[in-house]
Amino acid sequence: MSTGRINRTRGIALAAITTTAVAAGVLFIQGAADADQKPTLAQAKAQVADLQEKAEVAGEAANALRGKISAQEAKVKALQAGIAKQQVQVDAVKRQIGSLAVAGYQTSGMSTTAQLLLSTNPDQFLSQASTAQAFAGQQNSALRKFQDAQGKLTDLQSGEQSELAALQAVKAQQEDLKKQLQANLDAAEKVLGKLSAADRARIAQENADEAQKARDQRPSRDKGRMDDDLPNVPVSGRASVAVQVALDQLGDSYSWGAAGPSRFDCSGLTMYAWGKAGVSLSHSSAAQFGEGRRVSRANLMPGDLVFFGTSSIHHVGMYIGNGKMVHAPNPSKPVQVNDVDYMSGYAGAVRPG
Repeated sequence: MSTGRINRTRGIALAAITTTAVAAGVLFIQGAADADQKPTLAQAKAQVADLQEKAEVAGEAANALRGKISAQEAKVKALQAGIAKQQVQVDAVKRQIGSLAVAGYQTSGMSTTAQLLLSTNPDQFLSQASTAQAFAGQQNSALRKFQDAQGKLTDLQSGEQSELAALQAVKAQQEDLKKQLQANLDAAEKVLGKLSAADRARIAQENADEAQKARDQRPSRDKGRMDDDLPNVPVSGRASVAVQVALDQLGDSYSWGAAGPSRFDCSGLTMYAWGKAGVSLSHSSAAQFGEGRRVSRANLMPGDLVFFGTSSIHHVGMYIGNGKMVHAPNPSKPVQVNDVDYMSGYAGAVRPG
């Protein structure tokens, strides 16, 4: 092949490579631009809502571990009390062994035969020897007591270490869930950060207006009735107290792990309201699902707790009648009243108390 043809071939190949590289570069730049493209206001709201729902799922999963942590801490505390008590017994047996050792020290260096031969009163010595044999039996008994007491102490200490390890594992699991929660909230903030200042201000104003509207719906204390926009369904007893307390929190802020008096997560609100009615509930929607009598949706009454979640329970609200519930939806919304169908994945209801 001639030198000219070789050069022309190389030139064509180089041009093809260059064209491909340029095209790839354009695609890369375009892809990067698309990835960094600002979402519309509607897209941002949808993304934020999705991320905040994921944050709530992680938060309620972390709440569900509160009971396990409390139970595990109770086990550790009981074992530590048992260890302290057993240590007292071990120390008492040690002192007994020490006293026996001192008492027997004088005759410990001489054999019984030698002591008999050297004794000026053999009859008296033989009597003392019988006492010494009994004394040796006491020593053996004390040693057995010590071994038994020390063995029990060692078992308790081993159990404590196992339960402490289990406690740390549950706490670590909860910390991981808290990190997931915060990561989703941070991601939501980044989405909002891509919006223009005007759009961010608009969302902030909408949130403020929503909170004010909820506060305006609080039951009128001077007239003893609910806002006209809310269902006025007859209810009595402890359920009446729980409903009243829950509605008194309308407009309060959402905060994970909070249970009042002015900030709540979903299970914190229902726990707080029913607590004021004298009924103790766990700070976990999953746990609350098992803390009452199951009722069908057709038989819901004010005060009943309604639960949501597809694969697992992650949200709870309080039914107030006419298909509505009061609940703490998510970090961007206040405690408010919505239709029960506002949340997807209806899972069932229970009647506390």
